[in-house]
Amino acid sequence: MITVVSSDMCPYCTMAKKLIQELGFQYTEVKVNMWSPKLMKIVQKTGFMSVPQIFAWDISKENLLWWFDDINALNNKWKLVDIFNNTK
Repeated sequence: MITVVSSDMCPYCTMAKKLIQELGFQYTEVKVNMWSPKLMKIVQKTGFMSVPQIFAWDISKENLLWWFDDINALNNKWKLVDIFNNTK
């Protein structure tokens, strides 16, 4: 399961979701707003307030793939598909 924590006002969230879709993967989206209780629960798990946060598997710091620039770099190195294939 791929999870994307995102906000409607975030262009990097849109780019991350588009990249995941273009690669042929589905994801679960957790929409948050700044200081929302949902975001605060995620911050407790990861320590990060920024979005997007992209997770392979469940929402935990160990499964955090980081942000759009990081998944884009993994994709450019042909590693992202392998990571996502292991989440099915």
